[in-house]
Amino acid sequence: MFSKLFGKKLTTRETEHSPNEASALHTGEQLVEKPIRSIAKAISWRVTGTIDTIIVSYILTGSPKAALSIGFAELFTKMALYYLHERAWTKIKFGKDVVKPPEYEI
Repeated sequence: MFSKLFGKKLTTRETEHSPNEASALHTGEQLVEKPIRSIAKAISWRVTGTIDTIIVSYILTGSPKAALSIGFAELFTKMALYYLHERAWTKIKFGKDVVKPPEYEI
């Protein structure tokens, strides 16, 4: 698993995408992530992270009130930071490759 993610370039196959994505890949069009996708990813990640923060805070403090306060406070600050971080990375070319469509395909 680690080598698949970090040891070589990841390639995509049409079977791994929705019909619209597969069609775009087949025609050589580029798929672009919209800002709304970054917002959805930020929300889902923060819910996961906040649950973790609440659990860890409860274990460390023994106080459910303190744990919920800490979790609630970091929910919004980290969501905003994640969104800005995600959008910044869309501008960075590091780790991206241009994949040209095949010249001939049957």
